[in-house]
Amino acid sequence: MSANYVEFYFDCSSPWTYLAFTEILSLSYRLKLEIEWKPILVGGVFNKVNQDVYEFRKTPNPLKLKYSNNDLNLWSKVRKVNLIFPDVFPVNSVKAMRGCLFAKQHNQLIEFAKNTFQAYWSEGKDISQEDLLIDIANNSNLDTEEFKKYIESQEAKDLLIKNTNELIERGGFGSPTFFYKEKMFFGNDRLHLLEEVITKNLI
Repeated sequence: MSANYVEFYFDCSSPWTYLAFTEILSLSYRLKLEIEWKPILVGGVFNKVNQDVYEFRKTPNPLKLKYSNNDLNLWSKVRKVNLIFPDVFPVNSVKAMRGCLFAKQHNQLIEFAKNTFQAYWSEGKDISQEDLLIDIANNSNLDTEEFKKYIESQEAKDLLIKNTNELIERGGFGSPTFFYKEKMFFGNDRLHLLEEVITKNLI
């Protein structure tokens, strides 16, 4: 890993993470920035340190919800990402994120994650379904039999928990969260700030 790198903690179940994923790739090309991908289970983060998310889902503030939805729509245009709201939300993304771990081991994480984001947030498919994930793995040039074994393995379970707990220990509370020189940034709209920090050597 070079000195110029970002650690990117993410869960494919978040639309804001899809937007950030798209831009962090672009940013990495522009700035010759390496990315250390860290798949997590964002529900595990919420359960431990950010249960306010669940309260908002149960009784959302209509003003904040309207603003958030409009904001999401605008950002999708900026990032040139087609977003729809899936019927299944929130979704159990645990197998999808274990799949990201498998894809990372085989240098196909970007392709697999991109296809998973698109299936859920652009096509409205249920990424908790193993058959769908196997199709995504196949379309991402991964061995589907090995993929299927891995996402059920203890190794995958332990590594996803490790990444999730690591984010919590570093002060994270959601997805996407990314670190540059130990400085934490949260959210799609912080990528511009990250670029400013890097190009102007602010830290």
